[in-house]
Amino acid sequence: MIRHVPLTGALLSFLVMCTLSAVSSAAASEKRFNLRQAVEYALQNNGNLKAFKIEKGVREAARTKAGLFPNPVLEVDGTTGELTGSQFENTLWVGVSQEFPTAGKREKRRIAAEKELEGFSWQIDNSGRLLSEEVKTSYYDLLLAQQRVELAERSVKLNNQLLDVAEQRFEAGDIPELEVNLARVEVARSEGRRSDAERELYPAKARLLALMGLPPGETANFSGSLEGTPFTRSLSELKALALEKRPDIKALQAESAKGDADIVLAKAEQIPDITVGVGYQRENSAIDVSGDEIKTRDNLIGLKLSIPIPLFDRNQAGVKEALARKGSAENRYLHARQVIERETEAAFERLRTADKSLSIYARDIIPQLKENLQLVQEAYRIGEVGILAVIEEQKKFYEVNDDYLSALYNRQIALTKLEAAVGEEFNAITGGGER
Repeated sequence: MIRHVPLTGALLSFLVMCTLSAVSSAAASEKRFNLRQAVEYALQNNGNLKAFKIEKGVREAARTKAGLFPNPVLEVDGTTGELTGSQFENTLWVGVSQEFPTAGKREKRRIAAEKELEGFSWQIDNSGRLLSEEVKTSYYDLLLAQQRVELAERSVKLNNQLLDVAEQRFEAGDIPELEVNLARVEVARSEGRRSDAERELYPAKARLLALMGLPPGETANFSGSLEGTPFTRSLSELKALALEKRPDIKALQAESAKGDADIVLAKAEQIPDITVGVGYQRENSAIDVSGDEIKTRDNLIGLKLSIPIPLFDRNQAGVKEALARKGSAENRYLHARQVIERETEAAFERLRTADKSLSIYARDIIPQLKENLQLVQEAYRIGEVGILAVIEEQKKFYEVNDDYLSALYNRQIALTKLEAAVGEEFNAITGGGER
């Protein structure tokens, strides 16, 4: 028996299948990141960092150029007597000359270019360090926004539970209608807080996606926690590590080394280069002897040696400039060491203070707060306290938990600042969800 499916039903089924297919395709293409994956993706795809890496090719080209010999010069010269009535007289000169750097200048230029390339490579690493700090900070901004939304939803749930209890007690004749209305107001207020919290989600996520270099048409989900792990390293150890690991201090070391190479090169350039040339000359001439014109042809080989005389300019300005650059690089290096030590001290103290604040919340405040809320809710349910006591305790529960989230966030930001100050990650990456 053949069944005929109505056209409307078939069209509806087709639309449903297309919708489900589009949803599943979008879900499959949506990327998921934990903190480590987000940082690694940003280091590979951030537009500014990629441009900086491409710019490294300019320094590589300069290093290649520094190691090359100057190009030889082809010289061609000719004269003719055709225009002056001596049509048989002419000369032709063809020569090749080559400049030869003296005092090892070519190798010294290559060494200077190599040091500049090394310094630029460390600058790229330092840009990656700063980008990692930005990505981690934005990641924790997003986690804080997400957990504040969750806290607001929990507040909505608590106030709905309070409203249910109030309605039950009102129906039983235990409380006046005013208490039910108060409970409804608290539900509305908690829903407003949830809307406020949700409003912060999009800007935080948009900034993180921009830092990561994710294309505009793509989206992503991020997982993780603001909870951290204990930190046990000493300040003296961190200072030594920062001075050893920070890429910006290594870039300044390379700049100082380039200053030394520039001084050596500038002194070598006081010695002039030598230009050697070789050429061939053909000369045709005609001599009138007793009315007869005698033609002759001479073939000559010539050599040329050219050496500038360093009488006025012995590269005094170049040597002075190289010495000034070297002195500037050394001063920047010494100043950077002081700044790095100060940054490490400040970041370490910030982390220590954040840990102290967080431990007070985790050990003393949050457990007692939960217990107090449960007690007052039960007391209201059996009629021992009024609704205002429950409302006040739930308000305190929300505010203190929001402060606790801020304490967790501040601790992770402090750890991020310390990692950036030292130039190394501690215990992999904490708070990043999956490992």
